[in-house]
Amino acid sequence: MAYGPSGSGQTGTRRARAMTAATFMLGWIAVLWVLEAIDGPDGPIVREYGIRPRELDEVPDIFPAAFLHFGWDHVMANTLPLLVFGFLAAVRGMARFLGVVLVIITVSGLGVWLTAPDGSNTAGASGVVFGLFGYLLVRGFVERDALDITVGITVLLLYGSILWGVLPTNSGISWQGHLFGLLGGVLAAFWLRRTPPRRQQVPPGGIGPSPWS
Repeated sequence: MAYGPSGSGQTGTRRARAMTAATFMLGWIAVLWVLEAIDGPDGPIVREYGIRPRELDEVPDIFPAAFLHFGWDHVMANTLPLLVFGFLAAVRGMARFLGVVLVIITVSGLGVWLTAPDGSNTAGASGVVFGLFGYLLVRGFVERDALDITVGITVLLLYGSILWGVLPTNSGISWQGHLFGLLGGVLAAFWLRRTPPRRQQVPPGGIGPSPWS
C-alpha cells in the first residue's frame, strides 16, 4: 500500500508558485519604472535602443525596446495589464512563462522592424501585454484545461477592449507592435503547450497497474 501526495503539499506548491510569479512580476514592473526614471521622457536610452525599422543593426534592439518607454504616462499605461497578465501566465510555471515572453518579444519586435513606418522609433512593453493577453485567451483551449479556459474568458470580459489597439487608429501608437505581440502570444500557446502525461498501456487480456501499488 502506498500513499499519494497530500492535499496540503499540493496547496503549498500552488502557494509557492503564486508567490514566485507575483515577486517576479513586481520586480519586472520595478525595472520598467527605474529605467524610466533614469532615462526620462524621450531620453537618450530609448532613442538609442528603440526599434528603427528595416535597419539591420537595429534587430538586436527588439529586446531592450520591450523594457523602455516614452514617458511616465506610457509606462503607467502598461503597468497594470502587464502585472495582471504576467502573473496569470507565470503562476503556471516560470520556465514556460519565460519561453512565452521570449517568443512574444521576438515576434512583436520583428513585426515592428518589418512593418513600422520609415523614420519611426518604437519601444514599450505593450507588445508583451498584447502577447500575454493572446496567450491567456487561447491557452486553455489549446491544452483543453477548464481552469485556463475560465481564466481566458474572464480576461476577455475584463480587458477585451484592448483589442482595438491592433487597429491603425492612432498614428502615435504602434499598432504593429500590438498586432504582432498578439500573434506571438497565440503562437507561444501552441508552441509551448504542456505535453499531457502518457497513459500506461494495458496489454490485451492483461491486468493494469493496481491503484494501491
